Amino acid sequence: MTGAEGQDGARPGATAPRWSRAALAAMIGGAIAVAIAFGVRQSMGVFTQPVSLEIGDGRAAFAFAIALQNLLFGVAQPFVGAIADRWGAGRVMVAGAALYALGLTIAAMAQDPLGLHVSLGVLVGLGLSGTTYVTVLGVVGRLVPPERRSIAFGLVTAAGSFGMFAMVPGAQGLIDWLDWRGALWVMVVLVSVLAATALGVRGRSDNPAAGSGELGFRATLALAARYRSYWYLVAGFFVCGFHIAFVAVHLTPYLTDGGIGLDVAVQALALIGLANIAGSYLFGQWGQRHSKRLLLAGIYAARGVTIVVFVLVPLSEATALAFGLVFGFLWLATVPLTSGLVATMFGTRYLSTLYGFVFFSHQVGSFLGAWLGGIAHDALGSYDAVWWASVALALFAAAIHWPIREVPAGLAERRPVPA
Repeated sequence: MTGAEGQDGARPGATAPRWSRAALAAMIGGAIAVAIAFGVRQSMGVFTQPVSLEIGDGRAAFAFAIALQNLLFGVAQPFVGAIADRWGAGRVMVAGAALYALGLTIAAMAQDPLGLHVSLGVLVGLGLSGTTYVTVLGVVGRLVPPERRSIAFGLVTAAGSFGMFAMVPGAQGLIDWLDWRGALWVMVVLVSVLAATALGVRGRSDNPAAGSGELGFRATLALAARYRSYWYLVAGFFVCGFHIAFVAVHLTPYLTDGGIGLDVAVQALALIGLANIAGSYLFGQWGQRHSKRLLLAGIYAARGVTIVVFVLVPLSEATALAFGLVFGFLWLATVPLTSGLVATMFGTRYLSTLYGFVFFSHQVGSFLGAWLGGIAHDALGSYDAVWWASVALALFAAAIHWPIREVPAGLAERRPVPA
């Protein structure tokens, strides 16, 4: 099945219905939320060197804090998604913003690696689980019509991507002006704004827009547990997390180690955010009309090729910026496609919960990508081993998406469906 007609219920030639006011409010509020939450999170790479120099213990201590953040972000995600489905995303957003701000506050006062691990690792990780895509897209998926779901996911992801483009150079400017502790204090204020976005991001699984006739919570989880295509999606998203965390945390020091100026390294990260806006939007559009699994396979394969070229070509300012543009185009383009596939398989009633389990796998990959990058550098003196591991994982992810079935899970169990 290659078109969106069979996947999301649209009829060929049909005019897609307009978005409701509630859907628009959720999309706008959600975009602002993820722009702030992910913008701050993705700027952590520019903190690697100043924090490591002051706190000590090499880069491994800071890398472990970010790795722990990613792991707890993922571990909490299915539970947070279930709470959002049951009690409403607005409450989850407020609680997540509070934990996020508290974590940054403690980080700004940290004096040792343990302080970093508790603040940037535990508290920020838990805060992120309530303020990002799983919570937001669960609401958006229930409020928009199926004919526009992939497009809506792409728009929210693209708008949220602007946060990385703006925040990375902004964070570096704040560090230059106020040092890294002062920069974190400014981010505390910024993250506090997240609570206001809860006014737009509201909705529970009993929202009428979720549709009737969908399975109950336990039956849906049982169906997901035995549906092979869902597990393929879980495995593939692990690779996405590994790539993103490794590049976000270690690209800046990798470039500066190679003689590239810090300003260019920051520009490369900013270009990832800029290109990601286009990539997320376009893949959201393409996912409405074409096979999501094949698009995902293409994204992962393209990531592998991009890394091979980047590692083999002599490092320069031009190659650093080119890598930022190309890899950025593929950065979060997986989000609208992956979340769209979960909605296709199981509907939207428990989308936050089921996407939360997929995202948990993503964050396990993120934990390993961030942590192993620091371990490899301190042990081997370079990041080469992790770059090549990233290539191997990209090929694995491209292959694992091919057998995915893009139909409702119940239908796939009743009759064979060609891959």
